[in-house]
Amino acid sequence: MSENENNGKNEAINEEYESIKDMGGVEVGGSRGKFFCISIVGQIEGHSVLPPQTKTTKYEHILPKLVSVEEDENIDGLLVILNTVGGDIEAGLAIAEVIASMKKPTVSLVLGGGHSIGVPLAVSADCSFIVPSATMTIHPVRMSGTVIGVPQMFDYLYKIQDRIINFVVSHSEISKEEFSTLLFETDEIANDVGTVLFGEEAVSHGVIDKVGGLSDAIETLYEMIAKSKN
Repeated sequence: MSENENNGKNEAINEEYESIKDMGGVEVGGSRGKFFCISIVGQIEGHSVLPPQTKTTKYEHILPKLVSVEEDENIDGLLVILNTVGGDIEAGLAIAEVIASMKKPTVSLVLGGGHSIGVPLAVSADCSFIVPSATMTIHPVRMSGTVIGVPQMFDYLYKIQDRIINFVVSHSEISKEEFSTLLFETDEIANDVGTVLFGEEAVSHGVIDKVGGLSDAIETLYEMIAKSKN
């Protein structure tokens, strides 16, 4: 191998390492097609910078990469791996809307947890998977900081809540009535409102499409890629 070839190989390895380090993303695939795998982990960071000891996913990293994946002719699909506690509502919904609007095949896989705003992120893909041991917490919108005790504030919270409900319902098989029931359940979580769903429960309620692991998600994505090419 010549020195130029060796330098080129090292540069490619370094670029892949930086991609994994910054976004937890990597391009993989072979004869059946190529797809980009991106991970959404920890807490979704929005307009405010979270403490350095907090594991975060930054939307300013994810959004441009999703645009790049959509426009890259060498990439045929997207695999989204989720293990998130939730986070900033607007940032999470922005990522979910971009994934949902992509023309290329998309598959999501919930590992560990897909809580709070992680629910819209999980259902934004064309096909969603969850492992049996994973959990998803469905709960009402929370707000930190100064809250003004006026009717307009409660109307604003209701509108945000309605945006989330409508997105989840329009990208999954659960009805609005059933999702609202899970959202405002008072007997499920101690000292809180909402519902915790385990893998099979998330599927039985129609939130997630299928129970499965990494191999199931990848195989489905390859099938979707083959169908889109044909």
